[in-house]
Amino acid sequence: MTSASMYIEFADREARDVSRTYERLARAVSGDKTVLALLETVPEPKRQPNLLLGVVRLLGGPVEDPVAFHDFAVSNWPAIEAELRRRATQTNEVGRCALLLPVLAALPQPLALLEVGAAAGLGLYPDRYTYRYGDCQIGSSGPVLDCALTGTTPPTRLPEVAWRAGLDLDPLDVTEPADVAWLEALIWPEHHHRRDRLRAAAAIAAADPPTLVRGDLVDDLLSLAAQAPGDTTLVVFHTSVLYQVPSARRTAFVDLVRELPGHWISVEAPDVLPYRGLPAAPNQALHNVLALDGTPLAWTRGHGQAMTWFA
Repeated sequence: MTSASMYIEFADREARDVSRTYERLARAVSGDKTVLALLETVPEPKRQPNLLLGVVRLLGGPVEDPVAFHDFAVSNWPAIEAELRRRATQTNEVGRCALLLPVLAALPQPLALLEVGAAAGLGLYPDRYTYRYGDCQIGSSGPVLDCALTGTTPPTRLPEVAWRAGLDLDPLDVTEPADVAWLEALIWPEHHHRRDRLRAAAAIAAADPPTLVRGDLVDDLLSLAAQAPGDTTLVVFHTSVLYQVPSARRTAFVDLVRELPGHWISVEAPDVLPYRGLPAAPNQALHNVLALDGTPLAWTRGHGQAMTWFA
């Protein structure tokens, strides 16, 4: 996929009807030969829209006006390039916990949660948030996570979490202003509700910090999983992480996680973790697949805003 087509696909499948600002800007970048040429100077994984747009916002650049964005990108490319090379998308979207809850609540309790690609670990607190599936609400504290759920009944309880730990190549610390600034820069401009719930979730994590380990999802998974208490159900999970992992390492991770005791929950795009016989997605927007132990269960939207369970 060329950089231009990558930005067109982002505009059409991810930003459309979700962020008018990013949809317009991504279309502009797809036809901007100067910016596209600059993107060619960094490795392909570093050219993705979410990363570029997040870096520009982190550096104080404009994203509302494509012309101003172009001028800022050209004038400040050395600083942008340095950040692109240093960073990865770490969208620590707590709304995705609403996708996990129906599975987590149905597993034998208590749970030992191990998140791969944990960023700041905000996904490790599904027991501390409030969920709203239509008229059904579960929980009464923390940020409220809204999810349009179809095809199954909502869960009726929160999980009991006895242990929580995260693995990341570059863990973030919610008590560090610079790390929080990066998390906020990755939230799309119009999404004030996501910014509010990020701050609320960060306060929860800061008050009771999780174990976050700097490490690789293959090399360091077993040693961290071995720390889970023996009287718990180990749950290894990840959401929108494996697309950043080279194919060979992705395969090695899948082989490894299948050998662990407990369960494995994944929320990834169907071209990242492919499955046979998937039903048609609800529409043309980008959907991920929620799976338990390699069995696909539902189509999900990227920020946890909707989930369609398979029949």
